[in-house]
Amino acid sequence: MPVTMASQHMRPHASLQHASELAYTAKRVARRGRGILASDESNATTGKRLATIGLDNTEENRRQWRELLYTAPGLGKYISGSILFEDTLHQSTTDGRSFLSVLEKQDIVVGIKVDSGLQPIAGTDGETATQGLDGLSERCAEFYKMGARFAKWRAVLKVGDGCPSSTAILENAHGLARYAQICQDNGLVPIVEPEVTLGPGDYSIERTAYESEKVYSHVFRLLNEYGVMLEGILLKPNMILPGLDAPVPSPDEVAEYTVRTMKRTIPAAVPGIHFLSGGMSEEEATLNLQALQGYEGCPWSLTFSYGRALQNATLNTWAGKPENVKAAQDILVALAKANSEAQLGEFKGPHPVPGGGRILQALRLGGAGK
Repeated sequence: MPVTMASQHMRPHASLQHASELAYTAKRVARRGRGILASDESNATTGKRLATIGLDNTEENRRQWRELLYTAPGLGKYISGSILFEDTLHQSTTDGRSFLSVLEKQDIVVGIKVDSGLQPIAGTDGETATQGLDGLSERCAEFYKMGARFAKWRAVLKVGDGCPSSTAILENAHGLARYAQICQDNGLVPIVEPEVTLGPGDYSIERTAYESEKVYSHVFRLLNEYGVMLEGILLKPNMILPGLDAPVPSPDEVAEYTVRTMKRTIPAAVPGIHFLSGGMSEEEATLNLQALQGYEGCPWSLTFSYGRALQNATLNTWAGKPENVKAAQDILVALAKANSEAQLGEFKGPHPVPGGGRILQALRLGGAGK
């Protein structure tokens, strides 16, 4: 076949040193009945959560909290991957076992947050871009050597008057694509997270669907431009929800708009779509996840990558007291099990943490918060 101008500039996936491993890892994390425990909160964010139970933001308190999560008996039956903050990657249990070895023993793949936080985009109405490309290749190579096998980079786009702007969409799509390319070159499966965030206002579910389609389309165009192997990525998007001031839709309505948006924008080559819980309550996140499984013809695993929806009740149960560790771990595993069953379309209830309301998640600017 003659070599054309276009083919000379292609980045063939077969040339990726880690191509087969990337595809294997992505499928392993996206397997049915499993999801991701997102525990990659920065030190600053973790400190705010610890403060709600009266604990100081110290390294030891953060370490004890993560140890409670990762050593929960039976967690690996329902969780296939866990995202860690960089400091946590170097920490160990009280008895000296590294967190990486604890997670690997539970058959949980270790991931790592690699972005360095959000910064405002000049000339926009408070829109943000994600920082962290400088030195990313060297950091990814080091994380791979330590045992991490996937990474996460969060881009946030808000819905509002004139938002998301084309400036914010293009800036964040570029960042996600370049990050994904660098990760794959270093053996890490990139979680691509273009979050159209749940925010204030009474905008409709149709508006969120429209804006999400626009964002995802731009993101995948850039992923293709940068030669990213789609079989070796995972997607972490928002479910399609209206603004916080609009009536809460039923799980069936959320599923209808969410699946339609995915089918219109996400290529079948992507192994798994791991939805974030955002501002949803624990029960709402589970019920919406289950409703997604009722649609035939979806080529991807529709599953979860939950942070607050798995951690909030666990943290409150623990309350920083050693005598509460077992009860807190029981709640964590029960929540993971409920979402595992929901991913299989088999959740029947009752929910471990029923009720609850949505929250507005504050966006913290200014870096990773070490």
